[in-house]
Amino acid sequence: MISTSSGGGRGRRQSTLLGLRQELPRSYRWAATFGGVLAIVALWGLASTVWATGTSFSVPTFASTWDALVEMENDGTLFTDLAASLQRVVIGYGLALAFGVAIGVLMGSFGSATAFLEPQVGFLRYIPASALTPLFLIWMGIDETPKVALIIAGTIFYVILMTADVVRAVPMALINAAYTLGAGRLTIIRRVIMPHSWPGIIDVARINLAAAWLMLVVAELLAAQDGLAFRIIRAQRFRAIDRMFALLLIFGLLGLASDLFLRWLRKRSAPWAEQS
Repeated sequence: MISTSSGGGRGRRQSTLLGLRQELPRSYRWAATFGGVLAIVALWGLASTVWATGTSFSVPTFASTWDALVEMENDGTLFTDLAASLQRVVIGYGLALAFGVAIGVLMGSFGSATAFLEPQVGFLRYIPASALTPLFLIWMGIDETPKVALIIAGTIFYVILMTADVVRAVPMALINAAYTLGAGRLTIIRRVIMPHSWPGIIDVARINLAAAWLMLVVAELLAAQDGLAFRIIRAQRFRAIDRMFALLLIFGLLGLASDLFLRWLRKRSAPWAEQS
């Protein structure tokens, strides 16, 4: 009896750890998360010491990266560049989400809107946004406008199409039930389609957020005088690899923080989606 019980316990632990789409206990989840972070730190430590010996593979140590970060904070460039980059992403991606979600809901709700808009959107999304850089410079000059426009162009069309797919996934039974109860089209969009699609729309925002940060890097090559990507290019000219790594860490932390915020917003505003 004892050995059977013990074996059953081991089996349950194995099924918990390796089960398909099973929720991990909090202790296991935190242990796995800590192990993943520790593995990255260990790889960085090896790359900056053992693997870098006698090769051109130059990776700064933790200490030199931290010193570079402190140095940029002390001379005032870190927060100036951070504020400039955040402003561009917030404005550009915010506008892309606002217009993209609105058009996506329209296309997902009405077949006529899909027939009219899908060819244009499908065509434009295959034009690399970075290829529009020369045109944006000619049309808009070299101030903030072309930088924001590039972020919009690099994200809005994917937001539109992915939002439309989320809206089309709303069960037709819910829409028909709303019609039966006397609701009109606008009421159904507001009270049925939008609440049901909201968790998916937040997921669309999370997925395309990475593209917004990617387009920021391209945008800050457009005669920028500040910004995190601009500072990385400037550091590359002087082979200041410690500064480059410090700025890359800032990029990663910003992306992680914004993704965690959107995950929190999804959980807080649509708790029913977490249980389905």
